Amino acid sequence: MPGVIVVQDDDIKHVAAPRVLSTQLVAGTPQRLQVSDSAGLLATLTVGAKTVTVRGQTRTFTEQKRPFVDDFDRTTSGGWGASPGGGTWSNSGGSDAEYSVANGVGLINMTAANSSRHTSLINDVTDVDARLSWSLDVMPVGNASSLALSFAYASSSNQYRARLSVLTTGTVQLTLECESGGTTTTLGALTTVGTGYAVGDVWHIRAQRQGTTLRCRAWKDGTTEPTTWVHEVTDATLGAGRVGVRGLASSGSTATPFNFRVHDIQVYSGTWPSPPVVTHNTWVRVLPTAFDGTWTSALDDRVQRWAVDTTPDVLACAMMYVTGAPPVSSPALGGARIAGQSLYGPNDVDGTRIEGGDFHDFMGRDWTFANGETEAAKASEYGCMDCSGFVRMVYGFHMGIPLVRTSSFNGLNLPRMTKDIGPSGPGVVVAQSTGSAPPLTAMQIGDVPLFDADTGDAVAGQMDHNGIYLGVDNAGVPRFVNSRKTPNGPTFGDLGGASTLTGTGLYATSLRIVRRF
Repeated sequence: MPGVIVVQDDDIKHVAAPRVLSTQLVAGTPQRLQVSDSAGLLATLTVGAKTVTVRGQTRTFTEQKRPFVDDFDRTTSGGWGASPGGGTWSNSGGSDAEYSVANGVGLINMTAANSSRHTSLINDVTDVDARLSWSLDVMPVGNASSLALSFAYASSSNQYRARLSVLTTGTVQLTLECESGGTTTTLGALTTVGTGYAVGDVWHIRAQRQGTTLRCRAWKDGTTEPTTWVHEVTDATLGAGRVGVRGLASSGSTATPFNFRVHDIQVYSGTWPSPPVVTHNTWVRVLPTAFDGTWTSALDDRVQRWAVDTTPDVLACAMMYVTGAPPVSSPALGGARIAGQSLYGPNDVDGTRIEGGDFHDFMGRDWTFANGETEAAKASEYGCMDCSGFVRMVYGFHMGIPLVRTSSFNGLNLPRMTKDIGPSGPGVVVAQSTGSAPPLTAMQIGDVPLFDADTGDAVAGQMDHNGIYLGVDNAGVPRFVNSRKTPNGPTFGDLGGASTLTGTGLYATSLRIVRRF
């Protein structure tokens, strides 16, 4: 289930009579107006900013591993590179040169008998449902050739694997194994699942882990996936680990050198051992104009209504694009998709994601911006948003902050590029530093952290990444939601870098500006 946002009951009541509110102007940069009722702090308004934090119903935000398919639509050598949404492939056994990607397949080159090769995705999961599709380019001679879908992989000596063997006779057999500390235990005996294997035949292996229950099955491409499992056992030997592939040229094989050809690997679902969990009762709303420091009866009424309002706020809108978010279309925009799990961008030739998807690219609609600029939607980036495209979708399209692209920066409009949002974005700067992260004491939920995170050819000191501050997680760490390349879309998880603002991670150390819209 998507399960990305849960609204829990708390002590907030929908009252018929207005609350009696009191206000206190808090000095500092920026100035803030704190609004309280009989239960304590109710809302915070910031002079110069439109965003307002309001106490409301308690919500829990959480996220699990994003399903993905790696169909090897790239070219690499010395490894399989980055898997779209899955992480990065890491090799063990043999040289890196024996792992490559070309012509739509991942290749594992077997150079000697009694040798094994392992490659796995750097991202641990516990429960998992995955499928591997592969073929041989040389028939086994002398002894079997086998490829396995590995899971709970911690090292080449610690893993579960559903291993499919092709014998010299063309018989295809499936076994389920547990290797722990270098000792292999057969959990499901070699079972014949096919005969007459010929070079190029593609076979599929599917494996599941649910708690201590392990299952696997296999079938030839072009036939229907079985509805029953060849092996289903209970085993609790191994903990969390990676999904991967293990190739074996058995002792006595004279078929080497040959290639295992991996056509695709799909993870249908995965459970992180420690998923991010953020729970609080803060809602983030947006005023039509920036707060000027004056408390009025109209603001009193607006905050009173917001206190019992459960329509989508900034955080709920941000969750509309993370893992598992369902698609939503807008009849007012001709049925355009305005929400749903988003990608970061299309794949480059090496499998990494291409930057450039704005909010209107996600929707597939051309757009006219607040200053009259126009921009056509890029067909290749339909369903995609990069980091600033995601922030613009939430704060611009949904929350109504005026959007521009590359000009007319006036402190009210939201620019297209992160490098412009940092110094010239809407609202006020609440924290800033040069060369190191600023203090987070003034930061509040809904703020936009901006980073100098690109260590490549970017300009030093220029902001190149941003997101939306979500709150403190269950480990006491401030966490933000952001769209980035490795997880291939919006996330507040830690695949490809921790989405946290303290510690020694990339984003914690490269934070430079916190802006409140």
